[in-house]
Amino acid sequence: MSVLDRFRLDGKTALVTGCKRGIGKAMAEALAEAGADIVGVSATLEPTGSAVEEAVRQADRRFWAYACDFSDRGSLYEFIRRVKAEAPPIDILVNNAGAVHRQPAAEHADEIWDRVLEVNLSAQFVLAREFGRDMVARGRGKIIFTASLMTYQGGFTIPSYAAAKGGIGSLVKALSNEWAGQGVQVNAIAPGYIATDMTAPLQADPHRGPAILERIPAGRWGRPDDFKGPVVFLASAASDYVTGTVLLVDGGWMGR
Repeated sequence: MSVLDRFRLDGKTALVTGCKRGIGKAMAEALAEAGADIVGVSATLEPTGSAVEEAVRQADRRFWAYACDFSDRGSLYEFIRRVKAEAPPIDILVNNAGAVHRQPAAEHADEIWDRVLEVNLSAQFVLAREFGRDMVARGRGKIIFTASLMTYQGGFTIPSYAAAKGGIGSLVKALSNEWAGQGVQVNAIAPGYIATDMTAPLQADPHRGPAILERIPAGRWGRPDDFKGPVVFLASAASDYVTGTVLLVDGGWMGR
């Protein structure tokens, strides 16, 4: 097998959460371009005709669309049941869906904390457990989480998000320790400051926006397409000896 062939995903099926836009959409597109069929899910994903579905089909790959509110545990289990009944076995799980709510810690209500932790950490574990169990039984699989700079830092006015993303960093290591010897690699990608809907308030902030940009050694905010290469690498045979790690895609932010 040539080195480039090791990045091919022909015959694989990837489940990508939070695939409707932004980083998740770019990841789904990249996996399809590398040869994988895509099972896509977002809270409001259209059953047919979404932009991500069109991109996947343009790559001549199959696409299954689902909508699921990951803050609702019952809906999450129903989604998992449907995927296992309706789609091929999942070879690659990309746990990308996320939520953030900006509120100072002293005003951070229980319902905010509970929802953000449920979407960003608890649902991620349930998905990894339920699909990871099948991967372990088959002796192969790839699980990729979307971590964050908040896996390493605390941020401001996002205590629930920081706690969840810190938990993702530890969860990656915990799952990798158990499953690496059984053919399943578990890793994460930690985005820096990326120009998406989620960071729109920061980009528009007249003080924080310029301060963030000034600190990024690459001299720009990241773009969703910056994640196409990393996700294909971690989903492919090219990364078979890479596990338990968090790959920073941050324009050099954490090195400064």
